[in-house]
Amino acid sequence: MSAGSRAGRPETARKPQRSTAGNIAFAAGLILVLATMTLGAFAGVHLTLKLADESFLSPAIPEDGRIALVIGGIGFGAMVGGFLPLTILGLIGGTDEKPRLRPIEASRKMLGVLLFGTYLVVVSIIAAQAGWILPAGLTTLLSVFAVGFGWVPLALLPWERFGLEGVRSRFASSKKAS
Repeated sequence: MSAGSRAGRPETARKPQRSTAGNIAFAAGLILVLATMTLGAFAGVHLTLKLADESFLSPAIPEDGRIALVIGGIGFGAMVGGFLPLTILGLIGGTDEKPRLRPIEASRKMLGVLLFGTYLVVVSIIAAQAGWILPAGLTTLLSVFAVGFGWVPLALLPWERFGLEGVRSRFASSKKAS
């Protein structure tokens, strides 16, 4: 008997195969999420450039710090653009293992995403302040690290104390079930 033989396995041990329709639905969902992330990132760039040029914050943003603000806008727009279709799909689709999202859960999740995106923009505004003393290239590099690692303090928060168990619980509950 060879090592790859299935003669000793019962028929119920085989993993179920995905159907063609399931593969097509997955690909369509993936394309939808990637498209909304990209469009959200472009919208975030546009909004943060307007914030830097034509708002009450324009005197506070140095010329060498504009790109730092744009990096925060990319993070904000891509995050909101990526989570919006996922939340909507969670509202309309569900299984026995993963039930549908209730409207209050979905709104809480979207509010959390919006607040996190706003936090990234605030971090980029703070990083843009380095443009007063550093050249544009170094300010941009600093802002990439500041915005890129901006999620770390939020990951360390005890979400359960704020009544937001759902922030990490959907991922954690799937691990506990297995």
